[in-house]
Amino acid sequence: MWRNNKGSIRKGLTALLAIILVFTVATGCGNKKNAAAPDGAPAGKPGDVLVTYKDGGNVTREEFDKFLNVNMFFYKQYAQFKDDPAFQQDMMKQLVTFKILSSRADDKAKTEADKQSKEQLDQIKTFLGAQEGGMDKMLKDANLSAKDVEDFVHRSVLAIVSEESKVSDKEIKDVYDGKLTQDKNAFDFATVSHILIGTTDPATGKESRTKEDALKRAKEVQDKLNKGGDFVALAKEYSEDPGSKDNGGKYENVNISQWVPEFKKAAIELPIGKISDPVETSYGYHVMKVESRKTKTFDEMKEELKSEAAESKLYEFVDKELPTLIEKNNLPQPKAPEQAPADAPKTEAPKTETK
Repeated sequence: MWRNNKGSIRKGLTALLAIILVFTVATGCGNKKNAAAPDGAPAGKPGDVLVTYKDGGNVTREEFDKFLNVNMFFYKQYAQFKDDPAFQQDMMKQLVTFKILSSRADDKAKTEADKQSKEQLDQIKTFLGAQEGGMDKMLKDANLSAKDVEDFVHRSVLAIVSEESKVSDKEIKDVYDGKLTQDKNAFDFATVSHILIGTTDPATGKESRTKEDALKRAKEVQDKLNKGGDFVALAKEYSEDPGSKDNGGKYENVNISQWVPEFKKAAIELPIGKISDPVETSYGYHVMKVESRKTKTFDEMKEELKSEAAESKLYEFVDKELPTLIEKNNLPQPKAPEQAPADAPKTEAPKTETK
């Protein structure tokens, strides 16, 4: 709860879906502000061809509907845009992109994609199986089969792995250096134990105690720790962070950039092994202890950054190559924004005089 959750998705849907979500946002999906008014999905039979592209490729109505359904299954907020022509066009771009890029994968990429797909699907099945009603019910309610999800995951992974295989070490190093330019602590990792005394009830969002009371309680915890109190036991007794309380307040080998600024700053600056004064964040007060801290080298981050380097290739494909490959597109087109007639009277801002 004290982490910086910007850009995160539901826990358990893995890096694959994070990449797909980033791709979706980057290409404009769900941009309701600039979208045309909903016209409804085009009528037709499941076998009707909506889009054709070079080398004999096509997308049928049935295939596109399944692709939309799987996306809405993972991202419920998409449902409000499903009949929007601008949204449909962006989702079609994504589908055709993954179809073309996956078709270009070599045998090595296919082998790796098979392995990664299985890992992703196992995690997704575990996550969905733990939800109310289980995975089968959730799929039935969404008018999907397990194969629909498997096909979606495998094609997406194959496209991404194929692009990753084309990334050079220099391109990955550019990503590494770029992140360091933006944040000198981008690759700092730390093992931190903390005890959170909150000011807000996480279940209701209402104030649970005043800041003054929270600070007083945090100082009591700090005093007990400084007198030799057991951090693990005190975290289990006092901490209100559900993500670490049962683990004695510990987060191990975590990239500090994901933490909120105040917590991150303390994780960077605190002497190793020292009990901190209460650190205030928007969640309350944290009594912290940094147990270890290190900066990961390029070689240590190389594999993790490969997918980010591949993203730029994916965006470049969408912007430059994809438009040259589409031969026919039968999806409704977004309405162009209305423009004022050429002879419409113009208004000017009132003039002011200066003395």
